[in-house]
Amino acid sequence: MTATIRPLTGDGSPPVEGSYPQAVEVTGPTRWLYLSGQIPVAPDGALAADFAGQCEQVWSNIETQLTAAGMTLDNLVKVTTFLSDRAYSLENREVRIRRLAGRQAALTVIITGIFDEAWLVEIEAVAAA
Repeated sequence: MTATIRPLTGDGSPPVEGSYPQAVEVTGPTRWLYLSGQIPVAPDGALAADFAGQCEQVWSNIETQLTAAGMTLDNLVKVTTFLSDRAYSLENREVRIRRLAGRQAALTVIITGIFDEAWLVEIEAVAAA
């Protein structure tokens, strides 16, 4: 049996800024994958100087971990994004919407200090299959 992943937004919900549902229902999962916070470092240790480059690298790292588990972005259920500065909110949304290409995982964005001061973004996620 495989998981059925269904985005939900109940009647009377407040409007959302960006492309995500208020909730995601998962029924019948056979496997769960919990992705540690993915950082903006490339496999060769490179770190992009700008936010967009770092955000793209984080999403590539997420896809690498999903692939290792035999999953894709279609399996994402929950995404938690940590931004080093609120100023990156709009650019983060633009990259996320483009990379997810219509897929809708539950979403939280937190503005906080990140482990390495050079990192502008870190994303953790949960997937089900």
